[in-house]
Amino acid sequence: MTVLVAGGAGFIGSNFVRYYVQAHPLDTIVNVDKLTYAGNMDNLIGLADLPNYRFVKADICDQSPIESIVQEFSVTSLVNFAAETHVDRSILGPAEFIQTNVMGTQALLEVAKKFSLHRYVQVSTDEVYGSLGTTGKFTEQTHLHPNSPYAASKASADLLCLAYHHTFGLPALITRCSNNYGPYQFPEKLIPLMILHALHDKPLPIYGDGKNVRDWLHVLDHCRAIDAVLAKGKVGEVYNIGGNNEWQNIDIVKLILNRLRKPESLISFVKDRLGHDRRYAIDSTKIQRELGWVPQYDFDRGIVETIEWYTANQQWWGRILTGEYQSYYKMMYEGRENA
Repeated sequence: MTVLVAGGAGFIGSNFVRYYVQAHPLDTIVNVDKLTYAGNMDNLIGLADLPNYRFVKADICDQSPIESIVQEFSVTSLVNFAAETHVDRSILGPAEFIQTNVMGTQALLEVAKKFSLHRYVQVSTDEVYGSLGTTGKFTEQTHLHPNSPYAASKASADLLCLAYHHTFGLPALITRCSNNYGPYQFPEKLIPLMILHALHDKPLPIYGDGKNVRDWLHVLDHCRAIDAVLAKGKVGEVYNIGGNNEWQNIDIVKLILNRLRKPESLISFVKDRLGHDRRYAIDSTKIQRELGWVPQYDFDRGIVETIEWYTANQQWWGRILTGEYQSYYKMMYEGRENA
């Protein structure tokens, strides 16, 4: 089998590529990435010489080169990680999210239809469901209620996948995951941002009261789940993937500070994100029952390993914390202190 991974230089995509080439040495991975700010070739160091791995720089919105790649490498399946993913950036500029997440998905679906690929897996998010109250969890039957431009773009892409399955018989499947954490995550996201600020004794910016709740899933558990869906999932179905591991943001931050032996006085509450969803929680019963997947990472182990990875990989994140990232950070957080 030859799997085209779209967006395989990003956080989750690169972890999936690393996982898959080792777990399936007889299969070939063709990694296609546009290499935007979050697509980092440093995430893929050590893979270039593997016999079952190829990388091609390409934009999923440009259908013609994707078709050429599918033909050249005799691609049989496609897993789409390619997306603009950060909610804050979608608030600043929604158009790019619509272009990549909706139009890019539609282009990939057309390629999958044209070449009769055996499987198409759309990697989505629990954010398409909206926000929960203090109880309950998202199931695959929960109505979509996206509350940010990012979430709306992902929900739109999901609906396109289901429409292509229903209308054209395309063998599409959708996964919706909770918040991921682990190595190679771009430091605009909560856990790496807090780790790096703590390491530098810089203020840790926390939105609102810090009591927003997320279900945290280790990225390698997510990769195993996607692998199971790719191999055994029922086409036309949605599979929720969660860690059964809910934490308030403020408690995550305090845990990181404690582990790094930094004072809680570094915490800086800032003006809340517009339309900030209060709580997410995923019910993963379906994928556990039908495909036998269960998360393997205990959070205590996973967060310690993650903190240690960022502490040990200064060369990786040192090249990121310059230029565009600094400008973005100042735009997002300066002047929002003491909310």
